[in-house]
Amino acid sequence: MINKRDELFPPSTDFCTLDYECAYLPNRSVRMNYKYTSYANKNFNTALIQRGWRRFGKYYFYPICNGCNECKSLRIDVESFKPSKSQRKAIKRNRDTKVILQTPVVDDEHIELYNKYHHYKHIKDKWRTTEIHGLEYRENFAEGAHDFGKEIAYYRDNKLVGVDLIDITNDGISAIYFYSDPDYGWHSLGVYSLIVQINLAKALGKKWIYLGYWVDGCKAFEYKTNFNPIEILDGFPKIEEQPEWKEFDK
Repeated sequence: MINKRDELFPPSTDFCTLDYECAYLPNRSVRMNYKYTSYANKNFNTALIQRGWRRFGKYYFYPICNGCNECKSLRIDVESFKPSKSQRKAIKRNRDTKVILQTPVVDDEHIELYNKYHHYKHIKDKWRTTEIHGLEYRENFAEGAHDFGKEIAYYRDNKLVGVDLIDITNDGISAIYFYSDPDYGWHSLGVYSLIVQINLAKALGKKWIYLGYWVDGCKAFEYKTNFNPIEILDGFPKIEEQPEWKEFDK
């Protein structure tokens, strides 16, 4: 028999990184706390996401930066969300976009699209990036998905134009990572992908969309505060502690 404690504390390896350069704030360094496990389940995943952790592959993590507490977790209140004018435009622009919910896929089409997106962001926004290959993509986005990790694939003109990696938790959806074809920028696929997540959460009876981190003043995260109402979590409570999410007033 697997008891409740085993579900919340599966076997894992815990470690932290050395400091490295922060991608969000100038003249800051980052240190990450990691938990690696092959035995994650939905209850464990939900408990960590509720407390500000993120998941990539079999790795769960959150920042433990020395002297800095700028990374705050955000979540959208699905039941109270009303799309803005610009978000309604994104919905109309994607009336013909085909959307498929499936287990994470690793193939040449996905990897080529991922690399095309990151090459574009490297030129446009000076992202530090290197070309990804099949093994690394599988480790980051397919492994560790178990029964809760999914992919929402977007198709236009009979080709893959967007990929949204998510976790379906007990109380919501955790947005892991999204990438898209820059040639379809007019369609605002990033905005539309969150609308799709919200509609999926409503259909599944889920209350929250967990957006990951927000850093005040960081341009890369500004879009997250356009999805209202949202709540914010300050800090990363232990799994035995109750997280205290509060209304976010930007």
